[in-house]
Amino acid sequence: MLVLERGGGLLDSQVSDLPEALEPGDCLVVNDTRVRAARLRGVVAERAGELLLLRELPSGRYRALARPARVLRPGAVLAGQGWRAAVEVAWEGHAAGREVRLELDAGVSLDAIGEVPLPPYLKEQLDDSERYQTVYSRGPAVSAAAPTAGLHLTRALLRKMETRGVSLCRVQLEVGIATFTPIRTPTIEAHPMPAERFRIAPAAAALVNRTRAHGGRVVAVGTTAVRCLESSPDGEGGVRSGSGETELYLRPGSRFQVVDGLLTNFHQPRSSLLVLVSGFYGGDRVKLAYHHALEHGYRFLSFGDCMFGWREA
Repeated sequence: MLVLERGGGLLDSQVSDLPEALEPGDCLVVNDTRVRAARLRGVVAERAGELLLLRELPSGRYRALARPARVLRPGAVLAGQGWRAAVEVAWEGHAAGREVRLELDAGVSLDAIGEVPLPPYLKEQLDDSERYQTVYSRGPAVSAAAPTAGLHLTRALLRKMETRGVSLCRVQLEVGIATFTPIRTPTIEAHPMPAERFRIAPAAAALVNRTRAHGGRVVAVGTTAVRCLESSPDGEGGVRSGSGETELYLRPGSRFQVVDGLLTNFHQPRSSLLVLVSGFYGGDRVKLAYHHALEHGYRFLSFGDCMFGWREA
């Protein structure tokens, strides 16, 4: 874990040291979403194809990404043992975007036919798919990718934070296409941010607001937790409870009203995640941190290392 110190310095550390970076009364906010078995591999027109299910819609329909997109056009059917997915329409915002109707044979579940959708740069399947779930994930599996900053946290580490007096707050943002769509526009500002669903329960909002009222700091685990909290600010440093969809696009110049500290992975270029991190920490600090990480062998992306620091003043 690379720590961005307040004075501008960089400290090589370990995730196990995170509790010591926090104080009693601080609040650690996690995105407790679970990842669905969202990747379906089948056959279409006598060739291999696949769908990545991004969002569940009514009546057995899903918004998905299709590959190969030129074959999985409206009217095509991708099928496997015990299931078939009919492509109904294309949707705007992504060349491979499709809405599909999934039909399962009796006794067949999505967990049985689908795969946990590991990032494409990971070429081997995990022996245990729970390794791509955070230890605090719960509820229905609704996300198409994991909130991967949370993969650094263990139950033992969370207990250590609790012993130190750091409270744990759970919110949820369904990780989907907005999180992993690369920036392809000529400028950062022109990038369109698709909507993702979020939920802040009344108890979660009360915990964040109580932390703020007593002088504690709000620390987000991952960019999705940041987007969730910053999508529902109360204007006084806290949050409002509620649920809905967010298209919030945080970048340099954005106002961060809720989150004080951030634990996040190292992200790839041309990603909205890197843009958010640059807006939070400050672009110059991020450049120095990434240069240091590259020089000192830090690992990037989902199962890589991480960085921690406080919001730029």
